[in-house]
Amino acid sequence: MNADRTVQATTRMVPAGRTPHAPARGELRPVADGVHVWRPRPGVGWGLANCGLLTGGSSAAWIDSPYDRALADEFLALSRPLLAPDGEIDWLLVTHGNGDHLWGWEAVPDARVVYTRAAAAQIAHEPDPCDLHRLVHETDPDTLVGWYLSRHFGRYRWPETRLPQPAFTFAGEVEIAVGDIPVQLSQLPPAHTAGDLLAYLPRQRVCFGGDIVFAATEAEAGDHPVHWAGPLENVIDGCDRVLATGATVIVPGHGPVLDRDGVHSHRDYLCHLRDRVHTLHASGIPAQDAARRIAAENRYPALHLPERLSITVGLQYRHLDAAPQRTMLEQMHALAQLAWELEHPGVPAP
Repeated sequence: MNADRTVQATTRMVPAGRTPHAPARGELRPVADGVHVWRPRPGVGWGLANCGLLTGGSSAAWIDSPYDRALADEFLALSRPLLAPDGEIDWLLVTHGNGDHLWGWEAVPDARVVYTRAAAAQIAHEPDPCDLHRLVHETDPDTLVGWYLSRHFGRYRWPETRLPQPAFTFAGEVEIAVGDIPVQLSQLPPAHTAGDLLAYLPRQRVCFGGDIVFAATEAEAGDHPVHWAGPLENVIDGCDRVLATGATVIVPGHGPVLDRDGVHSHRDYLCHLRDRVHTLHASGIPAQDAARRIAAENRYPALHLPERLSITVGLQYRHLDAAPQRTMLEQMHALAQLAWELEHPGVPAP
């Protein structure tokens, strides 16, 4: 970088204008008999969640849907050649209520949507797709939060997206038959969100873990996980529940498909994070400063989006302090602040 560019970079408060985005694309690959996984590319970044396609005789199901209609239409186009003649997607089994696992549902409007009762309550109390569309696309990109939202969410569109009416919700456990494929759905205690579930296919020994598991391997980078409900102990227990199914193929909410060792590695990450948070909390370090310290330690350099630590660390502090949950805008501001500091050290944020 030459001197003129250095001066410009250290004096301009925020980048001007909205961030251009290359379109995301997906690929559909088999992982077991009658089971395919749709993985978006690029494989890292907010909203780029994995989805499953189950094809059992004349019936078919999606496990989760992509974040918006454009991505969901692409997933559907890749799914159609694998369906029975004149077949459709009969079920949409949703691992949790976050939009990147649900808001593409309108591509399969006749599918029976299933999620937990706790997820239904979460969905009812969070911003709906149209609210988030306005926030992302109408917030001034020359503000800190607008800069972050444009950069990471500007590729998605939900101007008229509605929320689905589920065919049913449940608590505890339920089994769904997708043709000749049994799918065991098990609710978890609050962990990633208040309403997570695992979807286990006992015949194929495949478990869809939702965002209980964020994956990275030596061959493929991933993202730092972000958790909204917690505490982290429950997320760790969720990993144990995944392993207890006996699954040999684990589909994470984000990142590459894992074997059992991969889940153990992710569990180790979570345990390390929990222990560091508890140490810093006991030392009287405020939550945002604790997130800064853990990000600066860079123990997991292959993981993207280290600013997410501001949310997950803040979550664990909230449980340790028995404090009320911060508003979504407060969390987004802390997230964007840490992202700015990591990307522009020494440069004042707006």
